[in-house]
Amino acid sequence: MRRKDRQRDEIFAMEIVDQCAYAVLSMVDPDNKAYAVPLSIVRDGTYIYFHCAQEGYKLECLRENPEVCLVCVGNVCPAQDRFTTAFSSAIVKGNCEEVINDTEKINALRLLCQRYTPQNMAAFDQAIARSLARTAVYRIAITQITGKEKK
Repeated sequence: MRRKDRQRDEIFAMEIVDQCAYAVLSMVDPDNKAYAVPLSIVRDGTYIYFHCAQEGYKLECLRENPEVCLVCVGNVCPAQDRFTTAFSSAIVKGNCEEVINDTEKINALRLLCQRYTPQNMAAFDQAIARSLARTAVYRIAITQITGKEKK
């Protein structure tokens, strides 16, 4: 990080992961080119979970190279009197793998739903019964996390 005065500790970075509206997952595609997608995420300890379809380009990339970088941004506030924007960010590096254990998969989906759609939790069990078999869940094992705050 160039601006060491903006660097924050791991606890700060984890809070940004927990509070961001979405994150952007960056990876390398099978042709060795950059590829990135926005995701809804949730953190549980040192894992970050997301769900998706069971096929697609993102999964092709992850199968080829599971090393990823996840960018989370929060507290975005454009300045009113200058040409700048204040924000907080966390950059996560890690290895991504599919969750195949149904118990862990359901737990991750429950955490995602509680984060993004808590008002719908009464219908969670019915939704899981209907769609678990066709829903993929992936987890990123955090190997490095850094936080930054620009005021």
